Amino acid sequence: MRKTIVSVIVVVIVLGTAAFWFFSRDSGAEVSPYRTVTLEQGDLEAVVASTGTLNPITTVQVGTQVSGIISEIYVDFNDNVRRGQIIARIDTTLLTSTVRDARANLERNRAQLRQAEREFARITPLFEKQFVTEVEYNQAQYNLDIAIASTKSADISLERAQRNMDYATIYAPVSGTVIERNVDVGQTVAASFSAPQLFLIGQDLSSMEILASVDESDIGMIQQGQSARFTVQAYPEETFVGVVDQVRLQSTTLENVVNYTVSIEVDNPDGRVLPGMTATVDFLIETASNVLKVQNAALRFRPTEGMIAALRARRQAERGAGGDSTARPGREGAGGGPTAAGGQGQTGSGFGGFGSGGGGASDFAMLWYLDESGEVSMAPVRTGITDGSMTEIISRRLKPGIEVIAGVTVTAGNERSSNPFQQNNTRRRPGGF
Repeated sequence: MRKTIVSVIVVVIVLGTAAFWFFSRDSGAEVSPYRTVTLEQGDLEAVVASTGTLNPITTVQVGTQVSGIISEIYVDFNDNVRRGQIIARIDTTLLTSTVRDARANLERNRAQLRQAEREFARITPLFEKQFVTEVEYNQAQYNLDIAIASTKSADISLERAQRNMDYATIYAPVSGTVIERNVDVGQTVAASFSAPQLFLIGQDLSSMEILASVDESDIGMIQQGQSARFTVQAYPEETFVGVVDQVRLQSTTLENVVNYTVSIEVDNPDGRVLPGMTATVDFLIETASNVLKVQNAALRFRPTEGMIAALRARRQAERGAGGDSTARPGREGAGGGPTAAGGQGQTGSGFGGFGSGGGGASDFAMLWYLDESGEVSMAPVRTGITDGSMTEIISRRLKPGIEVIAGVTVTAGNERSSNPFQQNNTRRRPGGF
């Protein structure tokens, strides 16, 4: 039994080895030691990404000035209302009693006023004839003044009671759509300290706004009138557009990060986007059409010592075969100008002109690529705008379709690649020539 098991294991190992050899031989392709990306030709956009919430441009909270029980409600969620339309009523039983009491108090004070007027009219001629004392005359005058003031106060109390009676009928302050309804019939509302919110009305949902939060490092690139596009989760395949209306000066700090609020106007004629939706916003900073672009990983690539040595040896051999007619590597700028390292013969990486990054302007970089014969070569480029994953490059030597090295997959001997997590030589805005 044990011999049988050992035999089966040996057979499996042999078959597996044979299958690996067969498929490896059949493919006939060697594993490339480099991870490459292809240069592309196309459009590129530099954007600032943010998130925000969709809201009506104008919302009005409808409350009540008086306390009581909601007796009638005439509108519901999503109803369109007109300005001045009755939308709810509060029970007026107690308010009616208050009005009647204020009216009775006014009538009593008016009667007292008439009595005070008659008394003052009777004492005045007697005082002139010295039949009554000055004290009695002054008292009559005082009673008349008190009656006049009391009557005015009662009149004001009646007016207040009538106004509160009017407040029991809730009108729509603006034309719009009911977004929230926070009360039901029979519910008691108390306006003792603050007016409770009964309804929330969005004035015009055909025009909305996004309040987006933008980091302080990007806020300088956001300007009024700038274009912005956004998406919402309800329509993931559709992109909406808007215009920056306002960059608010008030900042907020969250976890030591300073953000500013940017208001974006959005046309919503069909009412598809709704209040409260989360919008993923891209502010369009700059665009470039039909340009050469490459993935940012290629710009961050640092060559191995073996790559540099091989390229140096090949260039020396070319110069030895063709004299000095061949230009020295690293001396041709991206566009035929000075060296890519700001006119210096060597790059900041210390590879004698074969480094990946220049020691000069930050919009210069070196790209390592595979030429037509499959040999490793190098070209200086000038970088332009970036969308975060791809960057515009300017070069006379490189063309679309060239395979650019973005990483090393196999290293031989003591060769090693530099730290891939290094500063990117790209930048958001293109440098001028």
